[in-house]
Amino acid sequence: MKTYRGSCHCGQVKFEIETNLKIVVACNCSICTKKGVLHHRVAPERFRLLSGGDSLSLYRFDSKVAKHWFCKHCGIHPFSNPRAAPKMYSINVRCLDDFDLEIADIEIRKFNGRNWEEAIKLLKLD
Repeated sequence: MKTYRGSCHCGQVKFEIETNLKIVVACNCSICTKKGVLHHRVAPERFRLLSGGDSLSLYRFDSKVAKHWFCKHCGIHPFSNPRAAPKMYSINVRCLDDFDLEIADIEIRKFNGRNWEEAIKLLKLD
């Protein structure tokens, strides 16, 4: 297990996670596509918000289960609490400061979020 640090663009929001970063998920739903997010889930005990809680804003839509957190200063989306597992944190790996996606040995799994109800039944993260 490794510790990674992440932040929004302006640095107001800072966090760290402990994880084995081997798999990320690319979702094609409307919000993930527009944000360009690559997801990696961690349990709440493996996530720590280091600073910027007061800089976070919340966006919810549709079922209102998922919590999409973004920095109210720079607009970057560093993490969310996903609809499929609302107690977990879905980290935007593009916001990790000490992780290079270009050279990482990582599997990118596609998730058909446009057909969420059918796709969630097929999603395997382990």
